[in-house]
Amino acid sequence: MKIIITGKNLEVSEGLRKAVEEKIGRLDKYFAEDTTAKVTLSVERDRQKIEVTIPVKGNIIRSEQTSSDMYVSIDLVQEIIERQLKKYKNKLIDKKQNAASFSDAFIEKVEDDEEEVKIVRTKQFDIKPMYPEDACVQMELLGHDFYVFCNAETEQVCVVYKRKGGTYGLIEPEV
Repeated sequence: MKIIITGKNLEVSEGLRKAVEEKIGRLDKYFAEDTTAKVTLSVERDRQKIEVTIPVKGNIIRSEQTSSDMYVSIDLVQEIIERQLKKYKNKLIDKKQNAASFSDAFIEKVEDDEEEVKIVRTKQFDIKPMYPEDACVQMELLGHDFYVFCNAETEQVCVVYKRKGGTYGLIEPEV
């Protein structure tokens, strides 16, 4: 697995680089050799943040961890990605369609404590065309963290969501 390390508001020291390569390198046993992990280390005030994104065919495996110590954040992100891979193994490798992205040992290993994803509630609602700003207002009125709507400009189904710091995000489908 190839690891690309970048720093944001931070000079990536040799010690940090080695720690990332060691910890994220442990995930190597799950992926094919040509898989690339993108690691971004950043500092915001006293928060040390690491973001790891591993694109595999049809899916993105991602984790973001923040703590007061970058080495703790690195440990946490590695553990969480490993847990995600074990938990969603069958979903990720469904019928060998995406198997080329993962190592043979990971695909063939039988997991004991596999949990099924269970949908416990289904909602249906009318989607009215509206602008993203109006969707944000509606989301706030409902007290939700996200809101699905039909964009009046593009006529596509989109999602607005709350971000940290009181800002909003918009998810639009690629055409």
